[in-house]
Amino acid sequence: MMHVPKPYNPPPADQLEPVYVADGLVVADKPSGLLSVPGLGPEKAVCANSLLCERHGQVLTVHRLDMDTSGLILFARTKQAQRALSQQFELRRVEKNYEALVEGHVIEDTGVIDKAIARHSLNRPLRHLDPDGQAAITHWRVLDRTASTTRLALSPKTGRSHQLRLHMASLGHAILGDVFYGDPASHNRLCLHASHLTFAHPESEKTISLQTPTPF
Repeated sequence: MMHVPKPYNPPPADQLEPVYVADGLVVADKPSGLLSVPGLGPEKAVCANSLLCERHGQVLTVHRLDMDTSGLILFARTKQAQRALSQQFELRRVEKNYEALVEGHVIEDTGVIDKAIARHSLNRPLRHLDPDGQAAITHWRVLDRTASTTRLALSPKTGRSHQLRLHMASLGHAILGDVFYGDPASHNRLCLHASHLTFAHPESEKTISLQTPTPF
């Protein structure tokens, strides 16, 4: 079955909240439903990048969050900062931690998912598990449980598209509200939030550690 995207209806601009602003970079708390960067077509021009450009001048992409994922997103404000920050991501020196609410009762307290991911050639933008794909590793830890759901801390050691969504679904515990790999009716939003981000300032090399509350 081909994936049919829903119409893009971004949340109000004031829901994109600044968390850290400096000469070389800006970190914001992105709401669910907002693109990180412009999509195809003029109707998808509104995004975290464009809104931050209106507020702070030039803003350059360093990494992205899925449209339906909320939380901390980092942009550079100079070319030099963009190169330095992008290199930190490439060398896996950036610590990213997420919080997720998943279907079912996860029995174990901790675990590691090591399953390679590849593009789905016939059904974009979906991905699929493939031993010949790109390496993808996720560490997870249980934070809380109910009879029907489990709250997890997720720490991806790689940055593949849809990694956390696909990895959790592969365990039989899809993230609530996941329109790609789970049951869209299980929640009114994707319950995945980029809650913590730690990196080195591109100029001073001082460690910056930020966090934002999980909204679900």
